[in-house]
Amino acid sequence: MMRHTLVGAWVLFVVSAASAAGFPPAEETAKERLNASPRHAELAKVDVHGTPVRTWIVYPERKERAPVVVVIHEIFGLTDWIRAVADELAAEGFVAVAPDLLSGKGPGGGGTDAFASRDDAVRAVSELPRDEVLARLDAVRSWALALPAAASKSASFGFCWGGSTSFAWAAAEPALDAAVVWYGTAPADLATLKAPVLGLYGGDDARVDATLAATTAKMKELGKRYEPHVFDGAGHGFLRAQGGQDGANLKAAKEAWPLAIAFLRRELGGAR
Repeated sequence: MMRHTLVGAWVLFVVSAASAAGFPPAEETAKERLNASPRHAELAKVDVHGTPVRTWIVYPERKERAPVVVVIHEIFGLTDWIRAVADELAAEGFVAVAPDLLSGKGPGGGGTDAFASRDDAVRAVSELPRDEVLARLDAVRSWALALPAAASKSASFGFCWGGSTSFAWAAAEPALDAAVVWYGTAPADLATLKAPVLGLYGGDDARVDATLAATTAKMKELGKRYEPHVFDGAGHGFLRAQGGQDGANLKAAKEAWPLAIAFLRRELGGAR
């Protein structure tokens, strides 16, 4: 397990300026980044057993076909921040798709936007049946791979609840070529896992970090590829909450994002 430490005093820059290039914005500047993006993005509907799953898709600006990265949202649902993450992945040369896994679950059959509060969305996500979530992810992945702009390889890329879902989906879907897990836990059954997994964790996240030793040992025992990184001082959700932990979250974000992109390029191809 690789541990990234804070050395000396870390000066916290203004988040909106510090996140202006090279990695996703903090939550509070996500909408601004989306509005300024030059990339083509659209909201599509993917039919899954009769339910249209709203899916945000962003295309890279490149001539060649690009690998697909399925972005799995946090427990907050499909937010502007998750859409901004997809935009940044497209800037790195990938076709990025972010399904709203709350599609059809909200008031009036809506999705994340239909819920009256973030707490309501959190409650709804926490109640989603795992089998239904995985079926929706499978359908969105198949739909994305059939796009004219898509190459043949794909990866999952999830945060928090979505990080755990990314790990579980990789264990359930052998056709995935890679999985990135941002501060999420591993499923109980890892025997069927085929894809390599990159794990990115905050050092001040005891709930998740307490599981890492067992996960690392089990992955090694099974001969699976697992690359965990722990960023000292950073908290849970550090890529979104870049202003937290006295600068440790921003430092972790700046270190973790290039690791994630390098991992995707190594496993999927798709360099800009």
